[in-house]
Amino acid sequence: MEANTLTNPGIRTVAVLGGTGPQGRGLARRFAAAGLRVVLGSRTADRARAAAGELEAATGGQVEGADNLAAALLGEAVIVAVPWEAHAELLTELAPALAGKLVVDCVNPLGFDGKGAFALRVPEGSAAEQAAALLPESRVVAAFHHVSAVLLDDPAVEFVDSDVLVLGDDREAVDLVQQLVATIPGMRGVYGGRLRNAHQVEAFTANLISINRRYKAHSGLRVTDI
Repeated sequence: MEANTLTNPGIRTVAVLGGTGPQGRGLARRFAAAGLRVVLGSRTADRARAAAGELEAATGGQVEGADNLAAALLGEAVIVAVPWEAHAELLTELAPALAGKLVVDCVNPLGFDGKGAFALRVPEGSAAEQAAALLPESRVVAAFHHVSAVLLDDPAVEFVDSDVLVLGDDREAVDLVQQLVATIPGMRGVYGGRLRNAHQVEAFTANLISINRRYKAHSGLRVTDI
């Protein structure tokens, strides 16, 4: 299967750091189904290769597994989908490998207690801004925060009915990520502002989790009148 050259002329290989987790695996499934070459990254290469084999068989796409370093080196676009607790350490370690790369951060710094999910304070302002600070030679864009991992990884869901807010300071990089979003049927990338606005986008995920728990749903986001 060939990548859709109309919606995605600039990216052929997507690496997903944390690709064996729910969000990373779900995005990997959709990109593979769209005809992109996908590299799943994980702390353990064997685990990544096992997950990649399952996704390749399920999608008919091109999926391979590697440790996070090897995946970072292979990706033209690199999705950061690791747990918040591992975010800073991993990006610090991979900064040389990610130099010059398009890095898409979808990490939500959230805490959980008896009252539910809540946004954590991040010294840099947001996970995306932390990524930009740690990766000064990369093109960092924030995206994919509000898309349900359950829906992404469900092969019975043909269309993922969701807009994706895309934030960044590099216009060309933002455009590329919007094109990447558009490879997933049903999804649309919407420019959401500069990277300094990523905090409220990441924090809003806590509200969606509350909605999901109350209504037993997999809620997403749609922006009207555009």
